[in-house]
Amino acid sequence: MSDTMHEKSYNLGVIFHDENGKGLLHPFFSTLINAFKNEAESRGYDVTFINHELGLKMTYLEHCRFRKVDGVCLVCIDFVTDEVTELVNSGIPCVTVDHLFRRVPAVLSDNENGVNMLVDYAVGLGHRRIAFIHGHNNSVVTRTRITQFRTAMDYHCLAFPEEYLQSGLYADIELTREIVLRLLKHPERPTCILLPDDFCYLGAQDAAREMGLSIPEDISFAGYDGIELTQTLRPALTTVQQDSDFIGRECARKLTFQVEQPGSRFNRVVIHPVKLLEGGTIVPPPASEA
Repeated sequence: MSDTMHEKSYNLGVIFHDENGKGLLHPFFSTLINAFKNEAESRGYDVTFINHELGLKMTYLEHCRFRKVDGVCLVCIDFVTDEVTELVNSGIPCVTVDHLFRRVPAVLSDNENGVNMLVDYAVGLGHRRIAFIHGHNNSVVTRTRITQFRTAMDYHCLAFPEEYLQSGLYADIELTREIVLRLLKHPERPTCILLPDDFCYLGAQDAAREMGLSIPEDISFAGYDGIELTQTLRPALTTVQQDSDFIGRECARKLTFQVEQPGSRFNRVVIHPVKLLEGGTIVPPPASEA
């Protein structure tokens, strides 16, 4: 029996593997997955997490077949592996978050506009030396943000040393601290640093303190995601807010539609708007460094 012909189980799978070990403690992904769960349950479906270890070693596809899931949401994994390719080509309905496969529905935030808004905002306040620490190199999100950072800086006719573009990891506080320290020790240190996500701001704060710098008087920072934690700080973090609740619910809607209306045509890719939260961690640079 093919994957598309088994009797409905009313069970949806979620594949979520966070390399940094934050798992569902990460505010952005916990909100997204909770929204997916709530929307799925409102439509009569249970939700099961799909992983590699189930007594014996199983691939994602084998585990999905074992659980007899009707469809799978792929949230935070290495999308460029043979194992994931096997799953999305298997005939089991799939939906992805922030990654594009041919013929597979996807829900993405508008990462291009998000990066543009941050660069435009910093430049508008007088910053010319802007650095960017990005996340995992193997994700579509990261590649989009890197490309757009270069494009936005070029639009404003701002050249920057390659040291201003640093490879980090999402939600890695300690690595971010180390990278920010390197940037702050640069002979021509940046006046504004864009971080991989809001969580990483905690590491950036530590680095600034270690260098005896005040935020935002001496150094400006911006995050990405719009999580509640960094909005309760004073000053609140300047960031781009993604609508994780919408993304989760839209993934559940797209997945259940595929399960219940196989072969139907619908808008496969949704790019959801983002919002700039000005916060207070970007201000005009010190007069001596403008």
